[in-house]
Amino acid sequence: MSENCKGFIYEKDADGIVTITMDMAGPVNSMNADFREALVWFTDKLAAESGLKGVVIASAKKTFFAGADLKELEQLQPGTEKEVFELFEKLKKQLRRMEKLPVPVVAAINGAALGGGLEICLVCNHRIAWKSPSVILGLPEVTLGLLPGAGGVVRTIHMMGLDRALPLLLEGTRFNAERGLDLGIVNALVDTQEELIPAAKEWIKRNGHAATKPWDLKGYKLIPAASTISILNMANAQYFARHRGLLPAPARILSIAHDVYCVDFDTALRIETRGLVELLMSPEAKNQINSNFLQLNKVNSGASRPKDIAKGKIAKVGIVGAGMMGQGIAHTCAMAGVQVVIKDVDLATAQNGTGYSQKLLAKIPAKQMSDDSKAEVLARITATADYADLQGCDLIIESATEDAAIKQQIFRDVEAVLTDNTVFATNTSSLPIGLLSNGSAKAGQFIGMHFFSPADKMPLVEITCGSQTSDKTLALVFDFARQLGKTPIVVNDSPGFFTTRVFSTYIDEGCRLLKEGIDPVFIENMGRYVGMPVGPLAVSDEISQHLVCKITQTHESLGVDTKSDATAVAEVAKRLVSEFGRGGRNHGGGFYEYAEFGKKQLWPKLFELYCKEGAELSEQDTKDRLLFRQVIESLKCLEEGVLRSVPDGNIGSLMGIAAPVWTGGFIQFVNTYGMQRFIDRCDELAAQYGDRFKAPAIVSEKLAAGERFD
Repeated sequence: MSENCKGFIYEKDADGIVTITMDMAGPVNSMNADFREALVWFTDKLAAESGLKGVVIASAKKTFFAGADLKELEQLQPGTEKEVFELFEKLKKQLRRMEKLPVPVVAAINGAALGGGLEICLVCNHRIAWKSPSVILGLPEVTLGLLPGAGGVVRTIHMMGLDRALPLLLEGTRFNAERGLDLGIVNALVDTQEELIPAAKEWIKRNGHAATKPWDLKGYKLIPAASTISILNMANAQYFARHRGLLPAPARILSIAHDVYCVDFDTALRIETRGLVELLMSPEAKNQINSNFLQLNKVNSGASRPKDIAKGKIAKVGIVGAGMMGQGIAHTCAMAGVQVVIKDVDLATAQNGTGYSQKLLAKIPAKQMSDDSKAEVLARITATADYADLQGCDLIIESATEDAAIKQQIFRDVEAVLTDNTVFATNTSSLPIGLLSNGSAKAGQFIGMHFFSPADKMPLVEITCGSQTSDKTLALVFDFARQLGKTPIVVNDSPGFFTTRVFSTYIDEGCRLLKEGIDPVFIENMGRYVGMPVGPLAVSDEISQHLVCKITQTHESLGVDTKSDATAVAEVAKRLVSEFGRGGRNHGGGFYEYAEFGKKQLWPKLFELYCKEGAELSEQDTKDRLLFRQVIESLKCLEEGVLRSVPDGNIGSLMGIAAPVWTGGFIQFVNTYGMQRFIDRCDELAAQYGDRFKAPAIVSEKLAAGERFD
């Protein structure tokens, strides 16, 4: 006979073994109010159970347990710290009751157990997992600005030691069941899902004595290894070098890791709770939860996709242009099982696409991908110099140089082989879709599909709709991006679209600072210290001054209004190229010099050309100028309708522009910075540095309405 509380099914068999099957309301099991109520219920029942021999924790869902309810956590507000602390302490008290049962408890892991899900498993004495790709394990809380607060920090260090636990805690690493076995997180594997519960019960019958965890044995003490202090010191240094002190979660995890060696197990659990509560109230965590989880799920689930169109799938894609981007797109498609025809001006150039894939596949270890599988990927790519070979493609992607005339000619050539069902996408990063498709009889089948370099690694695709792009075309391209495993954002047509337009302001502000005489070393450091991966001058070299000049010339010749006040970067790029032949990293050097071996160095003449004696700015003003330019431009894109949604803007800025992680995306940043505070700071910057820093009206409108950017 079974009993049920909030979707937790309690069944005791003739051998005295209780199986608790989690089948909560909704698509997944999660650590919410229902879970907390059910946990008290079944721990009370287990404590009072007569003849109890053991307990199996199982799941009726495809996932074992999805972790905390992040919507619930994101809504917690400062001022409730005491109540939240007590809530988590009560939860952990029940988990400790389960951990201290006089009989063994076994987790039967049939699917993903992440965050709180894995922490439940760690409470158990034994963990058996199904050897299946659907079983994904890990403690990813740090990627959301949090730490594993249901005992995850304390238990992993006690179980695994500091050196093996820290990578899981600080990086949020996810791993499969086999890797879990290697780490000692999983104790045994089974080949089929049906074997899980029988295997768990059999282990209990054989190991009825194995009920006490080492840390609950009398006289137990966690003894630090000789290398413990050096490991912590090294991890601290690596944390600062990587995050520059901007993300509080890794620092708090390291602090707790130190405390684990100084206090008893239960005291360490309380310290862990304090750390979690502190992080939950931080703007960094709220930003990361909102964007990295809630809004990312909205984007990937198709919030910007037309709703009334059936899901589509691409079987064959044509790519025109076998350069760096074309090669990467071709490889991505072939890896996803899509047939690819890659076309260029001659066969030898087109075959570069296959050569690129050969190089990448050769680097994959045999245990990860067999030779036969690699051969299948290569067999999906066909090189050609003939447009006729593109017939039969569901989608054709143009990936030529950023030149409107060349792209328009390709579109005219391709149009001859387009059917009424074939979609044509351009991989432009800045040229308006309406301009490129001007005069076409099939403009409804034309769309922008902006991949990011390198296309085989970068997760984002910026889909740009022209004024005539049909919903059917948008839906198919959106589905194709998801088919490739990419995250697609959808924006409306405008020069530079969203990502290029916003990112150009970062480089432009760096060039403005340079023109004002500010030391380029200081400029670069402030870019990194605000949380950008590299400084604005370094990233300008990667894009190349040649490309900046070419795009500027194209826009000017076509009379395109870029709307973005990014004039300084164009001026500086033109000077570097025309006067000094410095076109960027791939053109012999730009702002930097690049030695064959060793680190890059700023070009010495840069100091002579631009540095002015006495030209200084505060760190805060410099960082705010570099950050606020991008935030303001993002808000303008939302205000003007270039962005269709706030989630698209936040995810696009994080994945496409590498916005500082702590911001949660450039628009989300305003929510936690405070709208009035943001307006006031913009006014200060505008008064001192120019009208480009004025806050867009949309901020005042949201403030007056009492709304957030959601």
